[in-house]
Amino acid sequence: MQELIASFSSHLKKALKIGANAPFVQSKNDIKNVVICGMGGSGIGGTIIKKIIAEKCCVPIIICKDYLIPNFINENTLFIASSYSGNTEETLHALEKALKKNAQFSCVTSGGKLLEFSKKNHLNHIAIPSGEPPRAMFGFSFTQLFFILNKHNLINDFFIEEINDGIDTIKKNNQQIINEAEVIVNNLYKKIPVIYSSPLLTGVSIRFRQQLNENSKVLAWHNTIPEMNHNEIVGWYKKNEDLAVLFLNSNFDYERTKKRMELNIKEISKYTSNIINIFSKGKSLLSETLYLIHLLDWVSFFLAKKNQVDPNEIDAIMSLKKQLEKN
Repeated sequence: MQELIASFSSHLKKALKIGANAPFVQSKNDIKNVVICGMGGSGIGGTIIKKIIAEKCCVPIIICKDYLIPNFINENTLFIASSYSGNTEETLHALEKALKKNAQFSCVTSGGKLLEFSKKNHLNHIAIPSGEPPRAMFGFSFTQLFFILNKHNLINDFFIEEINDGIDTIKKNNQQIINEAEVIVNNLYKKIPVIYSSPLLTGVSIRFRQQLNENSKVLAWHNTIPEMNHNEIVGWYKKNEDLAVLFLNSNFDYERTKKRMELNIKEISKYTSNIINIFSKGKSLLSETLYLIHLLDWVSFFLAKKNQVDPNEIDAIMSLKKQLEKN
């Protein structure tokens, strides 16, 4: 896992080449909406990209993390299936239902039933390197979502320059990122992480929680500001030093949201002294996102080491899959 995290910038560079060279057949019908379907490490890219392209894409994008699909799906829907293994049960079930509704189809996968089906039926797909944990191949799968939308004329190629900026920013700040991650871990150790961000970084917060779950073997929760100011903030009513609160900040956060972040830190500081303020770097929301993902992946890895657990082990997930296969 350490080597895979360290290779994030090179993954992104290789992913740009894969996406640029992927052959595509244009849609038969006008695309009026997009559904991105995927679970876990394969699905988080859809959650993140939706926010990044919110002001650039002219059609609505829906994220599907279920066996079931929205009823509106039809021949004018682009259904994107993202499954690193190509065998994700929920995604394959959803895909089958989408195709019955004549949706346009593209997928990102490294193999399995999804790649086999795509090749057999001459459907648009992008194949990425196989054999690694899906969460560690985020750079490959996430990048391809941009290319799929671009090749379907739903966004322009802005993301190429911004991903390259993210790569450069990570390389330039590599040692600083590692140092900061180690400091953050010292404040997180033996604490329950609580992650707060603006809506722009909701996907990054979810990704971080997932990495803490899988790599560090700890429970965590996240919420978004300003939404949590209308409910969860009331839950902070007594001191609890078992909690460590991380605030993720973007330079592109809305001004009123930035003010709320400051006020939340002030308020929550009354109930725990474990407050960690994390700032992103980059010239765009996309490059900032990549920077934060890399930093927080290191946090999850270093916390795993401090917890003396194997970041690669996912026995609980595999056990659940085996039980499902029997039913």
